[in-house]
Amino acid sequence: MEWSEELSSGLLQAAPDAILVMDEGVIVLVNDRAEEVFGWRRAELLGRRADMLLADFTQVPSLAGLRRAADERETGTRFMGTVPLQARRRDGTGFPAEASLSRVQGPQGRVTVAVVRDMTERHRLQAEAEHQRSEVQEHRSQRLEALGQLAGGIAHDFNNMLGVIVNYANFVIEEAESPQPDLKTIVADARQVIRAGERGTDLTHQLLKFARRDVVRPEVLDLDAVIAEVGETLRGLIGDQITLITRTAESLPPVTCDPAQIEQLLVSLATNARDAMPSGGQLVIDTASAHLEAGENPDLAAGDYVRMRISDSGCGMAPDVVVRAFEPFFTTKASGEGTGLGLATVYGIVTQAGGSVSLTSEPVLGTTVTVLLPAGAGEAPAAPVAEPVLTAGHGETLLVVEDEAALRDVAGRILSGAGYQVLSAEGGAQALELAALHEGAIDLLVSDVVMPGMLGKELAQRLVEVRPDTRVLYMSGYAQPVLASQGTLDPGVALLEKPFTAADLLGAVRRRLDG
Repeated sequence: MEWSEELSSGLLQAAPDAILVMDEGVIVLVNDRAEEVFGWRRAELLGRRADMLLADFTQVPSLAGLRRAADERETGTRFMGTVPLQARRRDGTGFPAEASLSRVQGPQGRVTVAVVRDMTERHRLQAEAEHQRSEVQEHRSQRLEALGQLAGGIAHDFNNMLGVIVNYANFVIEEAESPQPDLKTIVADARQVIRAGERGTDLTHQLLKFARRDVVRPEVLDLDAVIAEVGETLRGLIGDQITLITRTAESLPPVTCDPAQIEQLLVSLATNARDAMPSGGQLVIDTASAHLEAGENPDLAAGDYVRMRISDSGCGMAPDVVVRAFEPFFTTKASGEGTGLGLATVYGIVTQAGGSVSLTSEPVLGTTVTVLLPAGAGEAPAAPVAEPVLTAGHGETLLVVEDEAALRDVAGRILSGAGYQVLSAEGGAQALELAALHEGAIDLLVSDVVMPGMLGKELAQRLVEVRPDTRVLYMSGYAQPVLASQGTLDPGVALLEKPFTAADLLGAVRRRLDG
């Protein structure tokens, strides 16, 4: 079946690639796409040598070799092959191309048909993919380096604290076992153990805030009121040589944040500012309303925000320090003078609240930290009046579940001594067995969150199914399994954060029992 001239012409024009038909290297036929690709009009291409469309003339011999090889074979259509080319447009610009060549027997003799595909877009996509792969590898390397720095910092600080705890605990034992123990020495050494433990507690909370895994209890806040409340604390912290100036905006919209975290943010930034002004200076805290347009801040959506700036007139930072300022355990202070978690904690607090934080600094000119927090709806509520919490038990039965034996014993001793009946289990399966064998009521389940075999949340669900009157109190240093996406507690969930004191535990138990 022979194709009509109209059909052949239609196929030629419908092709998505440039098609050139050549007789002994001279162009005799082109399609519309060839005009678009090369920038020449059809009339300008016809009758000219196809070599003019090559950016690299060293390719001509190899193309001629393909043609000769095809001529030596039998008559008829013969596919010569596909070759990469550097082609050239009419304006002289080169571009990558791929040409599929065939030798065809036509009415006027044998001709060469070249189907030329512009590879510019494909090469661009390949380059982008390669760049993305390179960026991923670089980011992976940076993450590994950051993890190594983080692990090293944690190990360093905790080794120091553990050294204090172990040695002072030995001092306590030695003094207690001496022929004439000195009670004052024992008490003083025991207090050193407690102080080291409290520093460890602070460090773990800072790490969790940086990782946005800390428990957040957000409230609708008047940021100006929080700054006013913490003002005296900041003045005592920075000393008399530094002047604290606050400039708060009128009618500032409320924000939804954890007030304790905002206070910690201010204390961390004020501490850094104090250390940057050993000879005195000014610390300025100012607030204002801000509106962001789309794309104005790469980390935030368009909308209304509250801006808080903390500026000092201190020694400032060099550019290489500024770019690393929010890294965990990065510090320019001497060994033992700082953990390197102050700004990392600030970053974690702000980002967990849905905001952003940035830092500008120049040597001698000082440092400014700018915090943007989403503006919340409604009015900030009045602060509730704190009421004393009763801690004594009245014979209620508590099921305490903790996989760490020493901590389980500690909790049991505290609760039993306060008048509670205590059932203890090391895990979820044992707790369910104890509950099944216990004939009386179980008033409260006090359970760790993360345990091997069964998480505390699953244990609570299974226990409450058979004992619907049992209330639940979780205790954990890493409460992610019972937290919502923003680090807040799910509705109805009560959590006691580890490590806790006897007063913390008794207060949380009593509040949960009293509802």
